[in-house]
Amino acid sequence: MKLKFDVTGKFQADPFIFEDGDKLYLYVTAQNGVEAYSAEDLFGTWHYEGVVASFVGRKDFWAPSVIKFDGRYYIYFSCSSGDEFGQLMHAAVADSPLGPFTNPTCFYDRFSIDSHVVQTDCGLFLWYAEDNVHCDRIGTRIYVDRLIDPLTPANHPKEVIVPTFDEEIYQRNRFGDGRDWHTLEGPFWFREGEWQYVMYSGACYQNDSYHIGYAAARSCESDLTRVEFFKHTNHGAFDPVLIRNEFEEGTGHHSVIKYKGQYYAVYHGRDRDETRDDFSEARTARVCKLHVEGGIITAERYSDHI
Repeated sequence: MKLKFDVTGKFQADPFIFEDGDKLYLYVTAQNGVEAYSAEDLFGTWHYEGVVASFVGRKDFWAPSVIKFDGRYYIYFSCSSGDEFGQLMHAAVADSPLGPFTNPTCFYDRFSIDSHVVQTDCGLFLWYAEDNVHCDRIGTRIYVDRLIDPLTPANHPKEVIVPTFDEEIYQRNRFGDGRDWHTLEGPFWFREGEWQYVMYSGACYQNDSYHIGYAAARSCESDLTRVEFFKHTNHGAFDPVLIRNEFEEGTGHHSVIKYKGQYYAVYHGRDRDETRDDFSEARTARVCKLHVEGGIITAERYSDHI
C-alpha cells in the first residue's frame, strides 16, 4: 500500500523511517540533498519538510538513515562530488530530526552506500554496501563496520552477505569481459527475540528480479562483526521476501519499523501500470506488514490496505 503524502510530483526512493517521541520521520534520496517528511501516524498523511542535509559541491544524496545518540541526531548518506570514487559515505549531526544537519564527515575513500547505523550493548555499528571484484560473483555486497563514535568508523569492515544467485545480477557482462555484476545493497538490521536479521535489496531497480531478501542468525552476540548470518533460501533456492507482483514492481530498498507491536517494511516501488522511461523517478514509498518469527520473515502485501 502506498503511503499518503501532502505533495504531488515528489518521489521517495530509498525511504528510511525513524520514530522519535510521538512523531515519525521519513528520509529519502534526492539529487540536491536529503529530503524529509513527518507524520503523526504511519498510515496518516506525511508532510513534506524539505531538504534537511545538503552540502556545497555535493550531489546525488542517496539512501539516508538516522540515529539518535546522546540526545543528538546523526544522519548517514552517500553523495558524490563527481570524482573518480563516485558515491562516498558521509555523516552529519543536528539537534533536531529535521536538521539542519551540519559538519559533514566523509567515512571512506572508496565507493560506499546505503547506511544503517545501530546501537547494541557493544556500541555503534554501521551496516552498508561496497564493491568487491576479487571474487567469483563480483559486485556490491553487504558489510558491517564498528563505529568508534557516531562520526568515526573503525575502518575494519567485515563482509557479511554475498551474492549467490543469478537473480542478484545487476548487469550481465558489465565490463565487456564476460563477468556479470551482482548487487546486494540497502541493509537493515534488527533483533527480535533470540534472532538477528539483516534485510537487503538485490539486483537492479530496473530488473524484474529486483527484490528484498534477508539473512538471519540465532545469536545473542552484541558485537555485530562477530555474528555469523545465514542467507535465507527455500531449500537452497531463491526465495525473496518482496519482489514484483500483480500490482507493483521495483520493490526494493527499505527500512523496518515495529509500530504498535507490529512489524512493517517501508520500501519503494512502482505501480505495474506506469509507462515511464525513467524508472528511478517513479519510485514511491509503500508499506506492508511483516511477520517475523523463529528466523523467518514473510510479507503481507495489498494494493489498497494493510
